[in-house]
Amino acid sequence: MSLMQTRLHCPSGRLSTNFFENVCNLRRGSCHIPGVTKWDIRQKVWDYMEENNLANFPRPVHHRIPNFKGAYDACNKIKNLDCFIKAREVKVDPDKPLEGVRLSALQGVKDFSVPVRLDAKVHIDLVVVGSVAVSKEGWRIGKGEGFADLEYSMMVSMGSIDENTVVVTTVHDCQLLDIPEELMDDHDLIVDYILTPTQVIKTDCKRSKPQGIIWSKVDSGMMKKIPILKSFHFREEQAGKDVTLKDESCIDTKEMIRKGATTTLMEKHLSGMAGNCDECEKQTEFDSKRQTNPLGRVTTVYMGNIPQDMRVSKLKNILRDHNAVPLRLNWQGAQHRAFLDYPDEKTAEAVVTSLSGLSLSGSTIRVKLANKKRDN
Repeated sequence: MSLMQTRLHCPSGRLSTNFFENVCNLRRGSCHIPGVTKWDIRQKVWDYMEENNLANFPRPVHHRIPNFKGAYDACNKIKNLDCFIKAREVKVDPDKPLEGVRLSALQGVKDFSVPVRLDAKVHIDLVVVGSVAVSKEGWRIGKGEGFADLEYSMMVSMGSIDENTVVVTTVHDCQLLDIPEELMDDHDLIVDYILTPTQVIKTDCKRSKPQGIIWSKVDSGMMKKIPILKSFHFREEQAGKDVTLKDESCIDTKEMIRKGATTTLMEKHLSGMAGNCDECEKQTEFDSKRQTNPLGRVTTVYMGNIPQDMRVSKLKNILRDHNAVPLRLNWQGAQHRAFLDYPDEKTAEAVVTSLSGLSLSGSTIRVKLANKKRDN
């Protein structure tokens, strides 16, 4: 057996498995519309683990794959899995709670952490990933950056992973939740086995794993962070595949908006993009609202008590998950606040309702309609 540990970027509590009940508590007693999001699930798990001291270093667990207490007990269970015993090539993510798996895989191994070329003829039998939450059906939610999903897709494109490759994750029992399947997308990695400190679960998941890189989910920022993506991009472009990036489609759409394209024309354009860019679809909706509000008046929402470690890119993802993408975002991170502009008061009030009770890194965010003179 050989171990791949490369990354292309350099006592127990239980959380109720009825997640919808938990998310209602998160939302001050009433579930928000249109429903729970991946971010709701991540935040609930992170908050619960911090409040109940269920994790080891590093802390806090927010925006991380939690290094849960009992991780080594969960990791040791992999030794009894037939897929591990028979595996010759194993890839284990570098997350802290997977340390026990890496140690188990290294027993008797001569070659490990060896760089792999794109044209390398290697077949990976087993992939072990960390998770923030997972369901017994195999639906997995990571920390929100998409690297585990993307790495898997890249290895599929290399030919190193196929339908026979088994995917395993380890989690604390409190991270085992009911996750709505509708939250899962084509690029999301699902798992075949779940190891916790107390149990081994075989998911028998029938949903397909990622079949390769979905370029419409990749933006130029990811291309810069992961330079090897450029090689994949060039190779698949030469093979005649559609390699249009997410923000490349967005640029085309924004240029049409700038030139005053009609809503009908924009809808045709987005239809041709086959839904490549969620931002563009939202921008079209806002553009349509501007046409009904020619004076360009906006209603501003104030967000306060934003954690010091929050990045604007992460906030944008949160707003997107809550169907609250603004026309404009005025980020004032040093003052722990942001101002969000919406096309009308009704939309702004719906956003306030949706974000009410939102907790980030243990801090409850203050959300309200901003005063005309701006809140301090």
